[in-house]
Amino acid sequence: MHFADALQAKINATSPVCVGLDPIVSKLPEGVEKSVAGVKDFCIGIIDSTKDIASSVKPQMAYFELLGWEGMKVFWEVCAYAKKQGLIVIADGKRNDIGSTCEAYADAYLFKDSPIDALTVSPYLGSDGINPFIERCEKNEKGIFVLVKTSNASSGELQDLPVGDEAVHEHMAQLVESWAAQKIGPTTNLSFIGAVVGATYPEELKYLRTLMSHVPFLIPGYGAQGGGAEDAKYGFLPDGTGAIVNAARSINYASSKADWRDAAHAAAVAMRDDLQKVR
Repeated sequence: MHFADALQAKINATSPVCVGLDPIVSKLPEGVEKSVAGVKDFCIGIIDSTKDIASSVKPQMAYFELLGWEGMKVFWEVCAYAKKQGLIVIADGKRNDIGSTCEAYADAYLFKDSPIDALTVSPYLGSDGINPFIERCEKNEKGIFVLVKTSNASSGELQDLPVGDEAVHEHMAQLVESWAAQKIGPTTNLSFIGAVVGATYPEELKYLRTLMSHVPFLIPGYGAQGGGAEDAKYGFLPDGTGAIVNAARSINYASSKADWRDAAHAAAVAMRDDLQKVR
């Protein structure tokens, strides 16, 4: 199935909540071994606690890479487990390059039977660094989310620079829409080419939605980064579709005690209800 159609169908069946998986060994809760094995147990616990609420999970690859080859083995096992539970799996690796290197990144994560449904990518190298991912998505029914306006405090140092009458992130949005409009799903009118736009910049989020009408949004910045539902709502299309909202720390570490699974579930429910009020 076309990625955007599969994503929206899952959102319709659950919610636009995307649970980030950010397993920090030193922060693993009570009762979880502070080791590579503990990271796997923790991620599976978060998945099991939220799979009836969330449409998707977003494992942050850096936390697995930090643990060497064993961590990357766990990364793939966690992705496969989440996929088996019916969740949309988005690998947050922000990959990008040109030529054969970009081809290799695309083949590494977006192959036909990969448990990964989508990958975050950086557009800084231009279309040379995006086209191989687009080709794999089209061939293998996968998706990408292109960084457009990120949620971090210093994003404006580059992304807000003026380029003629517009900012860099506005120009980037127009490029993403031009790529996306050619790759529309049969039921959603949305593309398998998505955009990352932070909830921490609601005014920019509101405007960027008008520039990217065929683009599903991945909206980080909810929760621990300071964004809320009132901010994230601007990333949805007028009918309330077309976006997922990510939270990691506020769900992963809702409790450091033995009740961490219940706390994660409760946090996901609260987030779902919060978003439902504004969609």
